[in-house]
Amino acid sequence: MKNYEGANIRNVALIGHSHSGKTSLASAMLFTAGSTQRFGRVDEGTTVTDYDEEEVSRAMSISAATAFVEWGKTKINLIDTPGFNMFIHEAEMVMPAVEAALVVVDAVSGVEVVTERIWHYYDRVALPRVIVCTRTDRERADFNRVMESLTAAFGRTVVPVQLPIGSEKSFTGIVDLVKMQAYSYEMGGNGKSTVGPIPGHMEEQAKAAHERLVELVAEGDDALMEEFFDKGTIAEEHIIAGLHNAIREDKIFPVLFASGLGNIGTDEVLDFIVDYMPTAVERGDVKAAATANNGEPAIRKISDSGPLSLFVFKTISDPFSGRISFFKVYSGVLKNDATLQNFNRGGSEKFAHLSIMQGKTAVPVNELHAGDIGAVAKLKDTLTGDTLGDKGAPIQYPQVTFAEPAITFAIEPKTRADEDKLSNGIHKLMEEDAMLRFFRDAQTKEFLIAGTGQQHIEVVVSKLKNRYHTEVNLKAPKVPYRETIRGKADVQGRHKKQSGGHGQFGDCKIKMEPMPRGGNFEFVNEIFGGAIPKNYIPAVEKGIVEAAQRGFLAGFPVVDFRVILYDGSYHDVDSNELSFKTAGRIAFRKAMEQAKPTLLEPIMNVEITIPDEFAGAIMGDLNSRRGRIQGMDNKAGKTVVKAVVPMAEMLTYGTDLTSMTQGRGSFSMEMDHYDFVPALQQEKIIAAAKAERGEEVEVEE
Repeated sequence: MKNYEGANIRNVALIGHSHSGKTSLASAMLFTAGSTQRFGRVDEGTTVTDYDEEEVSRAMSISAATAFVEWGKTKINLIDTPGFNMFIHEAEMVMPAVEAALVVVDAVSGVEVVTERIWHYYDRVALPRVIVCTRTDRERADFNRVMESLTAAFGRTVVPVQLPIGSEKSFTGIVDLVKMQAYSYEMGGNGKSTVGPIPGHMEEQAKAAHERLVELVAEGDDALMEEFFDKGTIAEEHIIAGLHNAIREDKIFPVLFASGLGNIGTDEVLDFIVDYMPTAVERGDVKAAATANNGEPAIRKISDSGPLSLFVFKTISDPFSGRISFFKVYSGVLKNDATLQNFNRGGSEKFAHLSIMQGKTAVPVNELHAGDIGAVAKLKDTLTGDTLGDKGAPIQYPQVTFAEPAITFAIEPKTRADEDKLSNGIHKLMEEDAMLRFFRDAQTKEFLIAGTGQQHIEVVVSKLKNRYHTEVNLKAPKVPYRETIRGKADVQGRHKKQSGGHGQFGDCKIKMEPMPRGGNFEFVNEIFGGAIPKNYIPAVEKGIVEAAQRGFLAGFPVVDFRVILYDGSYHDVDSNELSFKTAGRIAFRKAMEQAKPTLLEPIMNVEITIPDEFAGAIMGDLNSRRGRIQGMDNKAGKTVVKAVVPMAEMLTYGTDLTSMTQGRGSFSMEMDHYDFVPALQQEKIIAAAKAERGEEVEVEE
């Protein structure tokens, strides 16, 4: 494998809705470029980037996977990301590693819900995007309809730079609107095109589309605009340079057309990546979160000449190879057997056996230049989000932040042998999955596992069984209810115990009042004159915090309240921290009795995409789930319903939606806010919580 410098490297993520054809397009590009000798197919489980046994069995991408092609004098690093809504955090995770994205859109379905979500993620960091309409050979694929869908979703700066020749089964090639030439292909062939003139029946359409493209390219460049007004057009070399700059500056989003399974247009996609997408060194300076020395923000230029630094953007846990770390070299040149400092964790790591990954296959390399993507196995302590580099030039790059998991299950091992292996297996999976959580409930003593949705947790359970030979049972998902107050209270918490010798005495007076949603907890100390010694005041707060965690109505944490400690008394001999902690706990329980306690439930933002004929049934079903419809849109013959629905009503929605729409509906769901639980549901929740604990919730006297 030859060495490539940053100017000859392109790092590209493939993003888009599930089943839009990302993995098939990646397979076609690898085959066309000669990186693989066999055309991989998703339905046969033979693709390079879907290699995990879970991905093969489910015929869908679950984790981001890297591959590379050498195209001319350029190395293209491809990162194929999942499009199923429960795994799209993988598409967020790879953002620091790429300079651009191929947004893959199904030419029949148009822009779908997950595509829009990921688009907005990449919009936040102004990452250049090029749209590839795949499956153009499918029945009902339509150029005009898919362009309407794209411009409606992403605006007027979405512009075709190609036109498809033919449609559906007669799709045979594309017209390049920059070079004004036609490229024809053999369906299912080697991906190499035959160049020829534009078909006569398409000349007028191509001319109009070319003029539209030229106008949009000229808009953002004064020199090009002047040339356009003088000559009525722009020279081809100037269009290429202007389009490259407009893409890099996030001003234009070009649209290409291809068929992954038919291997039509993939060589032109590769050419487009090389000619128009930003190089690895065109990203600009990378701003660090902070340096390790003085905490001041730092800037690092992507260049071979700078001090060595790299960012670990992904980790996988392989049962045979151990931990494999995927990284992007931001500055300097990384050589085999280099020893680097981990600036997040403080230790040093040896980078032995550097490689670049072709799916699951490691290809050894001797060095990697700034801008390149590589992998290394068996680092001791390094995890996703860590920055490593030269010890004398410390820096830390920003980590990607994710939303919190949306659903929680109780998990229990099937046998004693499984119990011994459970923790180790889950912690290995947590190293590679940023959205997986594993913890123990202090109240119920249950082990809980949290993730983005039911299918996410099912995949984790399957991996535990297949990789780590650990079998578990899942109990019904737990809804993370909260408790809060609606009123105010003014109470005294007094703890007095005499048992011979030193006793216990703590006395505090508090006021409790509600705070806005998201306020969590605030403790205000208004003690004057030494009514309670300063060293005992933190104990009062600690007692209140511990009591709030145990809950009052149904054992759920109490949130969004303020406590004002304003008076109390103490005993010179009998008072101590434990006494005041107990007094704080008693005061909290008394205050909750007066302050109109109530339950809060998580409310989810839900977006459901369904064929039009199912809209009525879906709306009725959402109403039965206490959902509030926020709006409806029609996109490419499908209805998109937006609603807010309590999480408790959505726990089995994936299965229910499949049943209601014959498998043709999809949905995405994310946490939005907490809201009050209606009285009827509240009574049921409290009763169920008491029954589960096998005891009444009693108030301390």
